[in-house]
Order: sequence, then C-alpha cells, then structure tokens
Amino acid sequence: MTAPAPPSSEAAAVPGRTPVLSVRGLSVRFLMPGGRRVAAVTDAHFDVAAGECLALIGESGCGKSVLASALLGLLPANARTAGRALLGDLDLLAADERTLSRTVRGRLVGLVPQSPAAHLTPVRTVRSQTQETVSALTGVRGRAAVRAAARAAADRAAFPADHLDRYPHELSGGLAQRAATALALVGDAPLLLADEPTTGLDRALVDRTVDELRRHVDAPDAAGGTGRGLLMITHDLAAAERVADRVAVMYAGRLVELADAASFFGTPGPRHPYSRGLLQALPDRAFAPVPGMPPELGDLPEGCAFAPRCPRASAACAALPATVGGLACHHPLPGDDGEAPSPTASSTEDIRA
Repeated sequence: MTAPAPPSSEAAAVPGRTPVLSVRGLSVRFLMPGGRRVAAVTDAHFDVAAGECLALIGESGCGKSVLASALLGLLPANARTAGRALLGDLDLLAADERTLSRTVRGRLVGLVPQSPAAHLTPVRTVRSQTQETVSALTGVRGRAAVRAAARAAADRAAFPADHLDRYPHELSGGLAQRAATALALVGDAPLLLADEPTTGLDRALVDRTVDELRRHVDAPDAAGGTGRGLLMITHDLAAAERVADRVAVMYAGRLVELADAASFFGTPGPRHPYSRGLLQALPDRAFAPVPGMPPELGDLPEGCAFAPRCPRASAACAALPATVGGLACHHPLPGDDGEAPSPTASSTEDIRA
C-alpha cells in the first residue's frame, strides 16, 4: 500500500474545533487464499472534531464498518492496515491489543456495534452487563449507586426498565440495539463510533436515539469544554440530516465526497454524482435507485469505480480523479457558483473515487 498522503484542509475538522480523531491515509487490505487482495478501504482522510458529528454514508459493502473496526483493532487476522488514526497522541492503528483493550475500547472510544446481539454476553442479563460496565468505566461505587447508574444509562438509550432482567436472546432486534447503545454511552468516551445505531428502530426511536448521541457530542467534557466527537455510520440519511455537522460519502472503499451537512442535504446539494444518486433514491425525493451494482472490492477497476453507473462518465474516468474541493470526481455537479472545479487541479489530499 502507498504511504498516506499529507493532510489537507479538505479532511480537516470544523474550523475552530480541535480534532478528537485525525485519520490520514487509512487503508485496509484483506489477504485471501491464492494471493488475492480485497481493497476494503483505500487512503481515507478525515477528522472528527470536538463537538462534531461526522456521518459516514454509502451502500452496504463499501467499507464503512471495516473502517470502524480498523480504528478499534477489531479486524480479523488476515487484515493489513496502513496510514495513521490519531486519537490525541495515540495512533490507533499502531496500538497493541493490551492498549486497545485496557485504554481505548469503552474508555476513549465507545462503540455502538452494527450487530448488537453478537456483542452482548448471551448468558447474562442486560442489567448485569450494564452494571458491570458502569463499575468498570466510571467512578460510581456501591451496589445501590451502580444499580441506579445502570438504570439511568438504559433510560438514556430508551431501553425499558422492565426489560433489564432479560437475556439478549429475549430481546427484539430494536431492544438489542438500544441495550448496546446504553453500554456505549456509559463511559462518556471522547469519541463515539456508532455503526448503524438505528437498526431495527421505528422512526420515533430513531429520532430519540440519534438525539441522545447528539447530546453526547454537545455535553461538556470533564474540563468543561465540548470535547466529544461522533462518527456515525448509517444508511439512514434522515437520521444523518438530523444530527450531522458534516457528511463523508464512501464508494468502493474510497471517500469520494466530504461536505458540510447543511449544503449536502440542502443547497447546492451533493456534488459527486454518486452522492446525488443516494439522495435522489429517498422516497421524499425522486425515489429513483442508483442504477447498476457496486464493483467487487477484490476486483476494482483502474479508474473511477463509479464510472460504469455514472450518467456523467467520459473517457477521462479511466483514470483516478484527484481530490478538488472535497470531491474525487472528474465531472462533479455545479456548486454555489454554478461552476464545477477543474478535475485536473492539484490536491495534497489523495481521496480517490
């Protein structure tokens, strides 16, 4: 894998805010039998600022959850990573398992997992697991105080108190999701990774869940400042619009657009044709799916991976586009000024489509 490209303002966090997480050149390859390599994530660059929610969106299988797993050291043994992911002074990609298990997971990074039922201990009740998490990650001591704190954590995630003594197999998918959310919020970690946190929830609970995640971001930290960040991986674009400050769009393992959420969901809208297609697929918009299918990550083309599905594709798309103005596209849609940036302009950040 190539060395990570230098940082640029396009990947930088919201101006005036300190990055909680700074990712530069993150790539993940899976080594398969026969020498084949699957390019799950390629050269990702982004920051998550204190007090910011960055929504990472894209079709299933594009590499979003692999990226989150890489940050927490949860990749399988056949995975290889490159780049840097700085949480303060700690490079998450270089940290050993002892550091990750004792210092990072739960304490510095809270995780709302994509498959919550698989992350809950099957032979213990939700109450037992929540109380153990409270005891391990907070300063609460004493049986009554720990029990009260566990119930408060469940309430934050809209988990019903009368279900706390149930085992994971007795929960619906939505309740398991809320239990996992409660556990992730216990430690008040400076960074929260929420991987599909609204799976299995109805609209009212979706709104309540993402609002609680947003409150986690906005709440003062121990020093009195807003020092928490949220990386929310989601297919729910309405949830992303509700709470995100910025939006990152992933396609075939690469970040192809990084934009302010208000501009992305409003005017002028997404600039990358793929991003525009995702929004147009919503029922309250054109309700038209993006045509075609994404490529296999083990057999990516040399040029733009979206070109076979793109109505704006040309011969230029046989080459990887440079990043200009937060976009990796030879033919971006017009912006506020009515003009698309030149695809031949230079960029210090190499986010390729």
